[in-house]
Parts: sequence; C-alpha cells; structure tokens
Amino acid sequence: MFRSEEISRVQLYVPLEISHATVAELGHLELVHFRDLNPSVNPFQRAYVDEIRRLDELERGLRYLQNQLDRATVRVKPLPSSQPWYYTRSHTEIDDIAQHIATHTGRLEQMAQASTSLQQQFWSLTELRHVLVQTDLFFDAQDAHSIAPTSRTGTLSVAASRTGTVRASVLRTGSYLETSDDATPLLGNEDDWVDAAEAGHTSIEGTSRLQYVYTYVSGVIPRSRIPIFERIMFRALRGNLYLTHSEIPEPIRVPPTSVSGSKAPASESAALDAGNVDDEYVDKNVFLIFAHGATVLDKIRKICESLGATMYSVDRRREGRRSEAYEIGNKLEDLEQVLKKAERLRRLELIKVAESIETWAATVKQEKAIYYVMNMFKLDLQRKVLIAEGWCPTDSLQNIRYALRAVTERTGSTIHPIVTVLPPLAHIPPPTFHRTNKFTGGFQALVDAYGIAAYREVNPGLFTIISFPFLFAVMFGDVGHGLMLFLMGAAMIMNERSLGKIKEETVSMIYGGRYVMLLAGIFSMFTGLIYNDVFSKTMNLFGSGYVFDSQHSAVTDGAVAVGRKIGTYAIGVDPAWNLSENKLSFLNSYKMKMAVIFGFLQMMFGIVLSMFNHIHFGRRRDIYTETLPSLILMAAIIGYLVVIIVYKWSVDWTAAAQQGRPSPPSLLNTLIMMFLEPGHVDPNVQLYPGQGPVQGLLLLIAGLCIPWMLAAKPYFAWREMHGHDGGAHGNGNQYSAVSGTDESTSQSGGFGSFLEEEDEGEVVAIEEEHSFSDIVVHQVLHTIEFVLSVISYTASYLRLWALSLAHAQLSEVLWDMVLGSTFGITDPVIGSIALFIAFGAWAQFTVGILIFMEGLGAFLHALRLHWVEFNSKFYQGGGHQFVPFSFRAVLEGDASE
Repeated sequence: MFRSEEISRVQLYVPLEISHATVAELGHLELVHFRDLNPSVNPFQRAYVDEIRRLDELERGLRYLQNQLDRATVRVKPLPSSQPWYYTRSHTEIDDIAQHIATHTGRLEQMAQASTSLQQQFWSLTELRHVLVQTDLFFDAQDAHSIAPTSRTGTLSVAASRTGTVRASVLRTGSYLETSDDATPLLGNEDDWVDAAEAGHTSIEGTSRLQYVYTYVSGVIPRSRIPIFERIMFRALRGNLYLTHSEIPEPIRVPPTSVSGSKAPASESAALDAGNVDDEYVDKNVFLIFAHGATVLDKIRKICESLGATMYSVDRRREGRRSEAYEIGNKLEDLEQVLKKAERLRRLELIKVAESIETWAATVKQEKAIYYVMNMFKLDLQRKVLIAEGWCPTDSLQNIRYALRAVTERTGSTIHPIVTVLPPLAHIPPPTFHRTNKFTGGFQALVDAYGIAAYREVNPGLFTIISFPFLFAVMFGDVGHGLMLFLMGAAMIMNERSLGKIKEETVSMIYGGRYVMLLAGIFSMFTGLIYNDVFSKTMNLFGSGYVFDSQHSAVTDGAVAVGRKIGTYAIGVDPAWNLSENKLSFLNSYKMKMAVIFGFLQMMFGIVLSMFNHIHFGRRRDIYTETLPSLILMAAIIGYLVVIIVYKWSVDWTAAAQQGRPSPPSLLNTLIMMFLEPGHVDPNVQLYPGQGPVQGLLLLIAGLCIPWMLAAKPYFAWREMHGHDGGAHGNGNQYSAVSGTDESTSQSGGFGSFLEEEDEGEVVAIEEEHSFSDIVVHQVLHTIEFVLSVISYTASYLRLWALSLAHAQLSEVLWDMVLGSTFGITDPVIGSIALFIAFGAWAQFTVGILIFMEGLGAFLHALRLHWVEFNSKFYQGGGHQFVPFSFRAVLEGDASE
C-alpha cells in the first residue's frame, strides 16, 4: 500500500462472435478498467442500444413483480451465497427468462384487473346497501309524525295551514303555478315532512286539494367534502332544497384515481413501473336531497359529480328497497368468496415468482452491464471486431491472457482475442489502484475521502492504519471507554455476514469502519493506561512511587500533606497525582507538551515522505529546493521546542533548586523571546548554559531557509527556460500543465492506427508551458503558506490536549454528579434503589455523550489532523480511481453506469 499498483494501458482486439462471452469473462475477472472510445456518440446511437432497451423492459417487469411481492409480503428467495455472478447466461437462456417474466407479469396483471373489477363491484354494492339502509331509516323516522298516507299511490295529505309554508312548483290539473311569495323556503321545518313512499316523486295533498310534486337525489360523498357540498348546494339553489346526510360507519375502499384524480398510465411500460398502487380507504356519508323541477335536479346532479359524489337510484317503495337490500347482501357474500379465492390464486403465482426473481434480476443486471461496456468499444464492421481500450494492473496481464484463452476454448472460436500493451498517454496518468482487504479498506476510505492519490504517489493510507487510531486515542484516552469501543468494533466484526447485507447508508458507513473502531478502542485502552484513567478513576496496579510521612499526613491549620518520592510508577501517571491539589495543572502541562511532540513528529514525517515522491517522479532537484529547507526550518523552530521540552522533563528541578539554580522557565515565553530578543536570554530564566547563542544561530538558519525556498526553484526554472541547463535534468514535466481531461491522445501499437482515424471528435491533451511569472507567484505563495504553517499547524495539534482534557473532566463530572452522589446514602434500601437508578442514568450518559458524541468529535479532529496538517506536506490527491468492470459491483449496486 505504500504506492499504488503499476498500471498498464492495454488494447483488446475481440472478434464479434465471442465479444459477449469475452466481456462477461472480464467482468468475472474484475481486472480491467475500460474507457469510452466513443465519447462523441449519442448513447441512443450506439451499437447495442436495442439490447439495452430490451433489458430495460425486463427490468420494468421485474420491478412490477417485486412491487407485487412487497405488497403481498411474500418472502423472496435470496441469491445463493456461492457468488452467482460467476455464471453467465446464453442468449437462449435470456430469452427464456424474458418469456417467464412476460408470462408471470401478464398473469398477475389479469388477476389484478379482475380483482380491481370485483373490488369495485363489492364496494359499489356496499355503498348502495348503506344508501338503502340510511334512506329507509330517514323515511321511517318521518312515520313518527302525525302525517299519514291516504292512498296507495303515495299521495300524502297535509293540513291547509301547512301547505302555505311550502314554496315550490304547484301542480293543479296538470299545470305548474308559481306562488307569489318568493321568500318562503321550500320547507318550513323538518316536522312538515312526511314519509315519502315514492322515491322518484312524492306528492303532498292538502285540504284544498292542491298537490305538490317533489323528487329527491340520493348517493354517497367523501365526508371531508360535506361542508363545501352543503355550502354550494345552498348557494346554487338559493335555499330551495332539503338536504340531510348521515355517516357510514365503516371506511369505503376506493381506487387512488378516485381520490387524487390522477390519470391512468399512458403506456404499458409506465403501468409496469408504477405497479398496482394500494387503494385508499375514505370515510363517506350518505346524502339525501329533496327538491323539485327537472332543471333543479340536473343542477344538483352536476354539482354532485363535480364534488366526487356517487349517486344511486333507490326504489320508491319501502318493500322494494328492503328486497333490494336483501339481494345486495347475498351478492356481497358471493363476491367476498370470489375475492378470497382470487387472492389465493394470486399468492400462489407470486410464490412461484419469488423462487426465481432474484436470479432473474441478477442476470438482467449482468447482461445490461455487458452491453453498456460493449457500447464503449470501437466497432469495425469490415474486420468484424470490437476494439477496446483500458487499464489493468501490470502484474495481472498474464491472468487476463489466460482468461481470454479460456473463452476461446469454451466457445470453440477459431479467432482468439488479442491483448496489446500500449505506451502510456502523454500527461494523462493511469488510474490509481490500491489493493486493500476488509481490514485496510476502512483506513484507505478515510484517505480517499480527502482525494484519490495520484498514480504511484506515496499513499498515506498505510500510515493512517496506525496514526489515525493513535491520535484518536490521545483525545479519547480512557481504559473503560476504550474497552466499550473495542467491544462495539469486535461485535460488528463477529457479525459481518448479517451486517454486511444491510444497505442503509448510516449503518453501512459505521460497518465499513468496524476495524477503525476496533483499533481505536485498543489504542484508547493503551492511552487510558498511560493517563491512569478508567471511567475517570485511577488504578494503582504497580504501587505508587510516593509515600506520605506521618507528620505530613494530617491537614491542620491550612497545611498540606506533601508526599515523598521513593520510586517511579512503572507505566503511566502515578496514581498519587489524583490526590494532589495541582493534578489539573500537571496534566495540562503534560498533555500540552505531548501534543506538540506528536505534531512535530508527524509533520516531519510528512515532509520526509515528500522526498520519496520527488525521487520516484524524477524531481530530485525539488529535494534541495523544497524538502531540505522545509526540514531545516521546521527543525530549527519546532524541533528546538521539542528538544527543550524533553530537556526540561529530564532535569530534577528540586535538586537544581537546592544547588541555587533558578526555577524552570516557561517554554512558551522562551519561544517568544527567541524571536523578540535573538541571541539574548535573561540569566534568571535561562534553561541551560549557552542558550542565547544557540537560539540566535537557529533563528539565523531558519531565516536563511525562507529565501532558499523562495528563490531556488524559480531560479532553476529560469535557467531551464533560457536553455542554460540544456534540459530539465530529471525534473520531467514539473513546469507544464495539461489542458483537457480526456485521455485520447495519439496511440501506437496494435490497432492504434485505426483508432487515430476515428478519434477526431475527442479532446487531445496539450502541453502548455507556464510563464516564469506564474512559477514565481506559485513559489511565493507556497513559501508563505509553509512558513505560517510551521506555527499554525503546530498549534493545531494542541487540540489533542484540549479534547483529552475535556473528555477526562466530563467523565469525572458524570461520575461524581450522577453515580457518586448515591454513595453517601446510609439507608440500604433507599441507597440500593438510588444506586440502581443512578447507574442506569450514568450508563446512558456515558454511552450517549462520552462514547458517541465525544467519540465523534475525536474522530473528526483526528481526521482533520491527517487531512490538513499531515497530508498537505506530501500528498496531492489529484488522481482518479481504478474502477474495473465487475459483476460483483454491479450486483451490489456499487457500479455507476
């Protein structure tokens, strides 16, 4: 993983008769990254667009079948675990699969149509039954009034005084007369209504023998539209109607088009894409409207239709309504039995589909991927060949040749495919390919998120395996918390089979970092051992190196007990510091200096790695113009700070004070005064003899490095431009840029001549020389950035100290305020209950805040230190990923078409 794999540019000559089998074999092999040789050709004008369209139709059918399976909750038989993509189907088998998909789709569509028709009949009859019941109940309620029928024709008599309250068309000897009182409502009140025995026409006859003819409209309407329905009816008819409604106790099932108003799919393929959308259940009301006049009734019917109401014709006689209700009940029972039988047949059909749908879907995806790749090839009809071009790992060339030879033998072809290695394209680097496994893949993903490494560039992923979990652990150091993190990672590793099948994005992301979590937990336990911290409590594993004399153990009159050192604690911080009053200041100083040391070492290592890049790419001059002055400048400033930190730790300042030496100075003040007073150090704050001249010399060396970095590289570039050196002296294309991103440059070898004739539409990479002013500006910016980063990036590593301190203090607060508060309860019963509750709260806070929130914070800060402070020293990240044609990636959904 130190560098990416060596990649060769290859050209394949594939006979048309075995092109499908050849591409399929390469998909199994997963070693060839193809590039598109037809960038200027429209996707709909390529050679195999008809095959892709046919496979698209098959995918639509499969989506329809999958939708039906999901709605019926039928379990689908998964693909066998023995990697089914290793088996490629023939054209005959593909035709058989297409026939099976079409057959099952046709059957299910017929069943769905029949079921939909029966459902509509069932719910229409259900609505009609409710209309009959509610209409009968309404008229039965009117029988309770004093009005009684006087004839078999349904003519009802009312008192003469009541007829004056009715304003309507009056029937007298066959002619209609209008009353003179336009303000009189149609009905005085609900008590004036009597039983309407005739549904179509109901007449009311008074003592003056005037006969009033009324008609009514009945039906159902969604309950949500009742308020607007009443309002529109009242305004449209000016109050000349009587409207009553009642709720249907059960929701009515309606197709989605009836609710949303959407139209049916415009084509069969659109219907397959959509599948059968689940019907909706809507609460409805039965309504009954009394009015008079044909024009008024037409207006009522139009209003009902516009509001989505369904109208039903009801028999005018009570006996007829009840007889019809009995017949509808029998029909509903019969329809219910038919629907259950149809559902059983449909489920049996779906069970047959569930046995094979995953295999069919995998086959269709595989075939579609093959034709997509073949559309990237050049088609030579005269020679009856397909010409492909791409990249493959150099050490895998022999494997590719063996695979192509196997295709020839299996198909019985007389012409075998040919693989030719082409020279690399000018200024277009090959893709970057790092061989990883499930352990290293998570760490490499962290680097790739910053940017894909340039071809053969030093890969930070190798060092990230150790440095990332270590820097994380510096901020997250606690044996207990590290153990919990370790157990989480170990649990995911032990359940890789089940967790790997989950496609949810968040779960997949956490699962991909399971080994990162595992190592982070291990390193956190190590740093927790160094900090002597277990859930904010210390351990005394090796015996403290301090003892307290008896005369110093009692605290009286403001005195403090002072420990006497008798030895050194074996590993980590001595537990005696947990009892000291200056614990926090000691840990602050210790962790702050430790953060500076770690930052200096990692940044120096990054600068050294840049030297390996310069050597590999033939830019040896950059070692002397960039790497060497950078190393000297960093060592003269930050390296000196690290040296005096270690020196200050190594001196016994208690013994030095007894010898008359001054107290140890502040290192921060020492570094500041190094710049403010070069070569001079106050004797009272002197750290070691000769400190002033040493600091002055280091400052002079650091100052000389700045013009060295600023001028050396532009000077040599100027000499090259004016021909003084007669060449680049191994600097390669250091001062050139590439215009365009397509890789289609002049080609040679194999069938390169054919491609050159056909590649007129492709963009050709052109070398463009930088002007000398561009080089100077670039170098000035680079120098300023590096000089400023010497201090700023070092200060950035202080986040290691800050987050470590915050994590330890928050852990201590949670222990003392949540769990520790119950230890003082003397009552055993109350104390046990309180401890149980407090432990639950403490565990939740520990997992939620310290593990997840603090862990996420430490993760992001460690990631920033790698991306900015470390990678910026040597890593460009300007490459592109090696993406081989792979059936595995296609079936897992990781390949982009």
